[in-house]
Amino acid sequence: MKAYWYEKPGAAAEVLQFGDMETPEPGPGEVRVRIACSAVNPTDWKRRERGRELGQFPRIIPNNDGSGVIDAVGEGVDAGRMGERVWIFGAQAKRPFGTAAEYCALPARQARSLPDGTSFEEGACLGVPAVTAHRAVFGDGPVDGQTLLITGGGGRVGAYAVQLAKQAGATVIATAGGPEKVAYLGELGADHALNYRSDDMAACVAQVTAGRGVDRMIDVAFGTNVAEAPKLIRENGVLTSYGSDAAPTPTLPFYEFMYKNIAIRPFAIFGMLEDAKDAAFTHIEARLAEGTLAHRVAARFGFDQMVAANEAIEAGDLFGVCVVSVDPAL
Repeated sequence: MKAYWYEKPGAAAEVLQFGDMETPEPGPGEVRVRIACSAVNPTDWKRRERGRELGQFPRIIPNNDGSGVIDAVGEGVDAGRMGERVWIFGAQAKRPFGTAAEYCALPARQARSLPDGTSFEEGACLGVPAVTAHRAVFGDGPVDGQTLLITGGGGRVGAYAVQLAKQAGATVIATAGGPEKVAYLGELGADHALNYRSDDMAACVAQVTAGRGVDRMIDVAFGTNVAEAPKLIRENGVLTSYGSDAAPTPTLPFYEFMYKNIAIRPFAIFGMLEDAKDAAFTHIEARLAEGTLAHRVAARFGFDQMVAANEAIEAGDLFGVCVVSVDPAL
């Protein structure tokens, strides 16, 4: 099969190689997917640039997410899954070979059924962003009747979080940077859409909650926002976060959190309990079957443009998911 791989950390143009590799065979409990689309997400370029897993694996095919068709099954897997259209979650999580290849073998439970009404391109958008969004919204229980503040609501994770929270009965306050993204928040169903660069977030929260504070804050930039968070969250509320890129070693106002009994819960999806992953898969698939999830593709690339796709996502200015078409014939 044709594939991209790297054997040392660094910039995409310097370390990504392209060539022939042996087509994988699915092991026990695994399936092999003929890849239609591969998605490049921030977690993928960070892994490659930092070489985070090269101590475990000498060669890595990147990209966790994608979509395609199951063309082989391993021992213990229902042969009826042959030919099934699937979206992929975490193909390269704790494993060496992801979706930047013509074929990918992975645990069967991570190749999820894709409804006929959802395209391969849309299926590639799901994976890491959608599962992260589900955990962020529901990791502390149901949200029906609650008020949630979602920062970065126009991002890959945030957009799914806004939709899932609103559909589950929450009042959603969401922030984004720039008029286009703020307008998008409204399209996704946010009750209150704010430009974090210019709007008064604290005033909006106070008005919406009658001064009480939000029940939960879902934050993409923990280190940047942690100082203000206690002013935005009610007593016995929750601050959950899946990112802190700008300030990876933040200083927090401990006593402001303590006296309001605010719980702080950072999380990483690949270390989630299996029950939590299953809950996310089930919930996402129910929304897909209903056709109630919107997906936003920001950029499309051909298989021969994998380096350019990595550079585009690393630049950080894509408004949506970066999708690489691996096999247009599917």
